Amino acid sequence: MSNLRGISSMATRQILAELAEAYAISTAEKVAIESVGGVDAARRIRAGEAFDFAVLALDALAQLERDDHIVAGSILGFAQSPMAMAVRAGARRPAISDEAAVRAAMQAARAIGISTGPSGNHVLKLVRDWGLEQELSKQIVQAQPGVPVAALLAGGEADLGFQQLSELLAAPGIEIVGVLPQAIQPMTVFAAGICKAAANAAGARAFMEYLASDRSADAKRRHGMTPA
Repeated sequence: MSNLRGISSMATRQILAELAEAYAISTAEKVAIESVGGVDAARRIRAGEAFDFAVLALDALAQLERDDHIVAGSILGFAQSPMAMAVRAGARRPAISDEAAVRAAMQAARAIGISTGPSGNHVLKLVRDWGLEQELSKQIVQAQPGVPVAALLAGGEADLGFQQLSELLAAPGIEIVGVLPQAIQPMTVFAAGICKAAANAAGARAFMEYLASDRSADAKRRHGMTPA
């Protein structure tokens, strides 16, 4: 049995764990994937740590490719993930039917939990676009890298939170209000790429093709994603 080593952001940790196990059973290729905050993952890839592949949001992975840390032309998108809103378990669920409703919910919130990843960046962009930076700056609580927004909600540090649906599913102590309406839904694409420091580039490519194949589609849907 050969071995593959990968690194990913937290949003894909559950689906990657399931797919890596299934892949190992069918191919005898053991896949070890470390899931950390996306910022930390990018830092470690830039430092040349010996990963065969990386799984991150497409824009973050593309930047690593431009900076010569990911093999050129190796990036493969495999899943789309919608962004959702959640509250503490038992709390009142605000309306989420349209952009105005989401904006009103944020203005009414005592504290708004966001991540350091793509979903958090999207919330900050919305706040800027709405001209609410000054009004909401004190309400926004950004989780530490690798800490789920659900933990802020369950612990009472935030009463409204935004993150990838895949990260909120099955998280304890929260309730998912719903995915953001289409007008403000960023729909993050997650992708995999071969690291320049790869020891087994061919094995990484084969696993990445499995991630993007029809064989993985059902697992993606179970974890709140859709095939890319």
